[in-house]
Amino acid sequence: MATYVYETIPASEGEVVRTYEIRHSMKDAALSQHPETGEPIRRVITGGLGILGSSKGTSAPASGNPCCGSGGCGCG
Repeated sequence: MATYVYETIPASEGEVVRTYEIRHSMKDAALSQHPETGEPIRRVITGGLGILGSSKGTSAPASGNPCCGSGGCGCG
């Protein structure tokens, strides 16, 4: 199960938009109505979480570029 951010769709200008975190399967389509209240909602696309690792102790960094990270080629 993944957690997605949804927001209400305002019916009129000035209406307060409320946000919700709703858990459902990644295989399911995005929701169009709040599961409890039935009000119209839309999924908010947010940035993901990148995972950074260290290449210390290896012969080549995880990027595959043998010089990247060493500072020797201008990338680090």
